[in-house]
Amino acid sequence: MAVLRETQTGVSVRRSSVVDDVYDAINERLMSLAIAPGARIPIDLIARELNVSQTPVREALSRLEREGLVHKAHLIGYSAAPQLGRKQFEDLFNFRLLVEPEGARLAALNMTPAALEHLESIAADMADGGTPIDRTSRYSRFARIDSHFHDEIMRIAGNEVIRTTLFNQHVHLHLFRLMFHSRVTQEALEEHEKLLTAFRAGDAAAAQAAMREHILCSRDRLMAAFE
Repeated sequence: MAVLRETQTGVSVRRSSVVDDVYDAINERLMSLAIAPGARIPIDLIARELNVSQTPVREALSRLEREGLVHKAHLIGYSAAPQLGRKQFEDLFNFRLLVEPEGARLAALNMTPAALEHLESIAADMADGGTPIDRTSRYSRFARIDSHFHDEIMRIAGNEVIRTTLFNQHVHLHLFRLMFHSRVTQEALEEHEKLLTAFRAGDAAAAQAAMREHILCSRDRLMAAFE
């Protein structure tokens, strides 16, 4: 059951940790494909499995809908978003190659010590693995932090059109659903380090090249999902 607490105004609000826990549980199932692409997500069943009321499940699914991982249809309810098709995959990477290297170049030019420190802390969090003790939760967590890492680079770049467009596509979350494999995470960490090296040096050309290489390598890794 979800837990309520009293605020200073006397209004009962739901503890965010309950919704966060439910969100994490559903997110892990989506990322590992335990909930198959396109499959319905019965709220009552999820609530019973997680031993919570339906309210935090609805709140978590609403959040996942905003992130593009689930869809909601009238009179049908929630279902897992469909998997990327080969054409969508290729279009997405062609778009990334057009805008993200330029974003990395701009980020290098705009980089401040505080921004670099924050970016490095995100990368360290990604590499650390945090508290998750199983492969599924670690992979799901990595995907979310990877998305944050790339979004932060675009934020530093200062071009909100590029940043918003990429963010609204939920690029990394959808791509990580294609292949549940440790190679995806390990090689990405190594490529992120090349990006950070360029940012530390303030080398805009190197940052642009590192981002392009990262995107090309990511495309090659994930292409196997269509073979």
